Amino acid sequence: MPASATAQLTSVLASAALLIAVVACQKQNTLPTPSSTQTVQGLAALPLTAASPADNPTNPAKVDLGRALYWDPILSGGRDVSCATCHHPATGYADGLDLAIGENGQGLGATRRFRTPNTIPFGQRNSSTVLNSAFNGLTTNGAVDPVLAPMFWDSRAQSLETQALRPLITLEEMRGHQYAEGAAPDSVVARLRAIPAYAALFKTAFAEATPLTAANIGKALACFERTLIATDSPFDQYMRGNNSALTAQQVQGLQAFVQSGCAKCHSGPMLSDYQLHVMGVADNSKNATSDAGANGTYAFRTPSLRNVALTAPYMHSGTLRTLNDVLNFYDNDRNTANPHVSTGQRDPQFPGRVTNEQAIIAFLNSLTATSYDKTVPATVPSGLAVGGNIH
Repeated sequence: MPASATAQLTSVLASAALLIAVVACQKQNTLPTPSSTQTVQGLAALPLTAASPADNPTNPAKVDLGRALYWDPILSGGRDVSCATCHHPATGYADGLDLAIGENGQGLGATRRFRTPNTIPFGQRNSSTVLNSAFNGLTTNGAVDPVLAPMFWDSRAQSLETQALRPLITLEEMRGHQYAEGAAPDSVVARLRAIPAYAALFKTAFAEATPLTAANIGKALACFERTLIATDSPFDQYMRGNNSALTAQQVQGLQAFVQSGCAKCHSGPMLSDYQLHVMGVADNSKNATSDAGANGTYAFRTPSLRNVALTAPYMHSGTLRTLNDVLNFYDNDRNTANPHVSTGQRDPQFPGRVTNEQAIIAFLNSLTATSYDKTVPATVPSGLAVGGNIH
């Protein structure tokens, strides 16, 4: 064959091979390549900073005070539980348990147990991570007013400031039997006022005649928690335009996540629509009664999937141990796992079928960020054990 004919044939074959490769790639990945901070099927990158409410602007003094309060068990009735007990950096700022063990507990994470004798019940629900809770309520439609940010599994409280004070008055979380619920805020304030270091910290943080109040405890804790953000996950990098941030399997998992219907509820920058849905999740047998959720409807708020690989077990009852268990739960269009919820009562957005589970899990792992505050202070102003009885 003449050299010119050979060269022409080689060129034609190369062009055909290129066309086949392009078509194959298009079939393999139908999701658009992200440009800077665009959305893909209703999903988006996190903003780099969290907004503060107008009546509680963040400043370094409030953050320092909030950090001290967060790690100090002086806030608990038995002086043995801090916020960090159930929201520790070692467990993704959650606790690694199905149901929380607060007052009268000993140990950290999966090793935590009640001390004996014990009259304190388990926490009613699984402890959510406080990482990125500063973004609660954020959807693809725009910013959320931090005063209205929904908190807890049933959205019964709004704002980090409000949420921060709830554990102090809850029997099984931090109050214990030391004082009545109504007396808890004043009792904690009296304790802090007796500690000169706290009196000085509150005076620096709040320019008020009487700075050490229960409301300002909540404000300081909220300011610190707004620094606990994790915005550099591979998924965030991908959504900001770094096309190599996700592996081929993770991109495939993102596509399967959308096609399986997961993104109908797990949407927006936090991968949550922040709505209440009835899913028929099993109750936890450690609870004395069935948990009927928001307003007795068995509806619970869609949890964020941010850093989800760090915060097993899952669901409001903590009954699903792994991400595989979660996907298997949703890959079921027949019966619910809760006898109090019929299949007909289940939310219409329940997926019922999940495809390519391992790729979806690979995608969920891409939601894990690594750059966030994991610092454990050496001491707290009360002089008590940092974090409470966690050792």
